[in-house]
This record gives sequence, structure tokens and C-alpha cells, in this order.
Amino acid sequence: MNRILTTEENYRRRVNLVVEYIRENLDSEIDIATLASLSAFSPFHMHRIIRGYLGEPIGAFIVRTRVETAAKLLRYSDMAVSDIAYRVGYSSPSSLTKAFAKVMKISPTEYRSTKNYNIMTTQSICHEVNLSKGKIVELEPKTVLYINAMGIYSGINFNNIFARLWEEVKRQGLYSAGIEHIGMYYNSPEITSGNNLMSDVCLRVCKPATPNGDIAVKEIQGGRFIVFTYIGEYNKVGVAYDKIYGELLAKNGVEPRSNYCMEKYVSDPRRTDPEKSKTEIYIPIE
Repeated sequence: MNRILTTEENYRRRVNLVVEYIRENLDSEIDIATLASLSAFSPFHMHRIIRGYLGEPIGAFIVRTRVETAAKLLRYSDMAVSDIAYRVGYSSPSSLTKAFAKVMKISPTEYRSTKNYNIMTTQSICHEVNLSKGKIVELEPKTVLYINAMGIYSGINFNNIFARLWEEVKRQGLYSAGIEHIGMYYNSPEITSGNNLMSDVCLRVCKPATPNGDIAVKEIQGGRFIVFTYIGEYNKVGVAYDKIYGELLAKNGVEPRSNYCMEKYVSDPRRTDPEKSKTEIYIPIE
């Protein structure tokens, strides 16, 4: 039997629903009434509750998510600014430019020129990483148990969170072949301030699961991904991302899709030397 949720856990779950909806519908008009209905909060209370959990008003969160997604596309793709504007929900390039300049203090065109220079200056470091060639795969949707985490990625206690998720697997009788340890990351540390970084720590499960407290359940969308295998200490994985986004996506002729990346942790840290740890990095692509 599922235990009764505390008020805080109940609110956290409903905030998660709102955040997931926003991420998945950036290219559409996001109506506050729809969010209120989805979360089962009244519009008045939803504004205050969302601000309390996310640290900013819901409107500011939507704008920042759109602008930061546009920044990723400017940094890591060759899409035209006009196409990026429509992709992240703006009716015209000028609307994106106005919002982008307000958040980033620079225009989209200036940002793209600046990011090209920055990427060029890091290429010598990127070549030192132990990273496989990219492989394009088609993934089926995955059901996961997950806990949402906010803050600097290196400060997240993955071991504790995975331990909690495994306890829930045992409690619900979900153990089977095919369970995977997954991290989903929605922001780039080069773009988003540390306090606003958001991630989901996930266990992929193959049996029907139900949420419990702050442990939620969702389906990760399938589709085309390019996957790279990184071998090395996890605290240096940022160098792998520099090489992937600064060089390898273009070399493989692909453009990123959606506003997240995903990692699958193949090695057991209890039995693997840190320098031999294996991490699979999945980038959703068009």
C-alpha cells in the first residue's frame, strides 16, 4: 500500500507536472489556466507555490527556459535564428531577440558569434578526452522512477538518490532485467546559473510503477539519439560534452532535438576504478 503523501511531497509532484509540461511544449502557447488545471492548483495559489519551489515566478521560468533552449541551439546547431525562435515558442525572430537580450544581455546573433570563438579556444582540451565515435540509435520510450534535483550538478548526491530509488523498486516489486541508471539534464552550466540547474535522477523500470512521495514516474520519449561512450572520471565529463557539442555533432551531420541530454551509467562505482568508469551520453537529434 502506498503511504499517504505529505503536503510538501504532494506539492512537489504537482510542480513537477507543470515543469514537464513546459519543457515539452516550448513551441506552443503555454496558457496559465492549462498549467493550473494540470497541477490542480488555483491560478492564484499556483503562482505563489511555483515561485516557492522554483525560486522565480512561473512566467520568468517559462521565458528563461525558452531563452536557454534557444542559447543551446545557437551554440550547438546551425539553425537559423528565425527557425530557433519558432522552435522555442516565439512568433517572430524579433520577439526572441528582445527576450534573449533581456535574459542574456546580448543579442542571439552576437551570442552565436561569441560562442563560436569560445568553442574554438577549447578544442585542444577536448582532444584529450576518451570518447567513442558517435553512433545513431533509435530508442523506444522508457518508463522511469525519478527524483527531481536542483542545483549544481556536481553537488547532487547520486548514490543516495539511487539508493532511495532502489528501495522503491524493492517496495513495489519492480526488480527485473533491463533496469538502467539514468541522469537527465535540462540546462547547460555554461548558460544557466548553478541554483537554476535542473536534473532528474532516474531508474529505468520494465514493470508498471506508481509514484510515492517525491519519487515520481514518467515516460522518457523515444526517437533518434546519437550516443557517445565516455570512459574516465565522472567529474571530468564536462570535457566530453565540450567535444561532443563543439565538434562531434557537426562532424556527424546531426542537430540536437529537445532541451535535454541523457546519461546512462554503465559502470558500478563500487567495483570500478574512477578512471575506468563508463558513461553513455545520449543526445536527442532530429
